[in-house]
Amino acid sequence: MGLMDIGECADAYLFRVSLSGVKRDERHFSCEVEDNGRVLVRGVTTTGEKQVHRYSQVFKMKTHNLCPPGQFSVSFHLPGPVHPQEFTGSFGTDGIFEGTVMKKLQKQTV
Repeated sequence: MGLMDIGECADAYLFRVSLSGVKRDERHFSCEVEDNGRVLVRGVTTTGEKQVHRYSQVFKMKTHNLCPPGQFSVSFHLPGPVHPQEFTGSFGTDGIFEGTVMKKLQKQTV
């Protein structure tokens, strides 16, 4: 939970966060980007429970390697300041949340 990659090009940052088992419902998931480059991802996980009900079967889980069920938050900083209003994000079916945000480009003095 929360493993991430951060990429950079001339005018934007790209980040990917691994969020397997996270509800993709807007009532339970949010991603906030601040102008200083701080990213805060919040949500609710559905994995990590002690019993899993599938169809008419009940499985008692022996291992608990996934994060516990319930609310979570992941916070990290991008390498530089950004324009939060120029942020787009999408949740893939593979459990990866991907976001792109435009950099605040600094004026160069000559």
